[in-house]
Amino acid sequence: MRRRRATRKEGSVETRRPTNPAAEEILGLYFPVLDHGFVALVDYMGSDEDVERAARVSYGYGTRRTSETRGLIRYLRRHRHTTPSEMVELKFHCAMPIFVARQWIRHRVASANEYSGRYSLLPLLFYRPESDAFQAQAASNRQGRGGAPLREFHADAVARWEAVRRLAAEQYEWLVGHDVARELARIDLPLSTYTQWYWKIDLHNLFHFLAVRADPHAQHEIRVFARVIAGMLKRVAPLSFEAWVDYEFRGTHLSRGELDALRRLVSVADGGLEARPGRVSREEFARLGLSKREIEELLAKLTAPAGDEDFDLDLSAARPAEHFAREMEAAVPRVDRR
Repeated sequence: MRRRRATRKEGSVETRRPTNPAAEEILGLYFPVLDHGFVALVDYMGSDEDVERAARVSYGYGTRRTSETRGLIRYLRRHRHTTPSEMVELKFHCAMPIFVARQWIRHRVASANEYSGRYSLLPLLFYRPESDAFQAQAASNRQGRGGAPLREFHADAVARWEAVRRLAAEQYEWLVGHDVARELARIDLPLSTYTQWYWKIDLHNLFHFLAVRADPHAQHEIRVFARVIAGMLKRVAPLSFEAWVDYEFRGTHLSRGELDALRRLVSVADGGLEARPGRVSREEFARLGLSKREIEELLAKLTAPAGDEDFDLDLSAARPAEHFAREMEAAVPRVDRR
């Protein structure tokens, strides 16, 4: 942790705000997501040290060792003492398809200021799914996709999407070109159209966002955004991020019935764990009150994940803000911009 130097007209001054060098390294860099989207960490307030200070209500900086800070943060996360995490905030600039934004905004404990299609002409950029992400409706999930990619239909689907988007773009350009109000001209643009916003959220609620949206069950298009945001958060508050991964993202919660089932297989002995003979059958699960779905969920909890994501950012992929500004500008209809 160090103090950030702020530049003013009269020179350089040292801030008393705690900063993190790893976060400073990416501040203002824009990371591409999907085909036209991006995420940038615009600013942040606080880091792990602020979580500790809020919990201890202590004095000054640098009075605790890192090991003690880590221990406290892990205790707070383990026991769900979340208020200290609300003292840290992060602000992002993001661009995403409208259908992703509508999922995103369901997380209501954040501040968002979105690009206005009433005030400004909209850049006509549309999301096109890659062939690997083009799948059938999942057989067991009514709100998701699954199975092997439908590559044989991808080209035809893209052609149909492009036809709809071309017509929608032409109509939008015609309407704004004839001075129809922008709030009306936009109404038939598809959900694949890109929008953007500034989004500010505290650390506690960002963890909840990531737990839902970085999860493998989340829709692919929002999950890729969540993974980039997770990589940025890892740089702002690495100890808090580590605890969240260990206790929540890669950890789990067990119901009373699930614990009863596991106690039939494992006992506490001499300060350790000891295996008991036997197995718990589906019939025994049912007698413990677990439904078929709960049984499947417990088995999934105990199955090792396919692989742990480290959420490290690829710094070579970062672009300056001007890169995306030029792309957005080029996609705005060329009409008289009054």
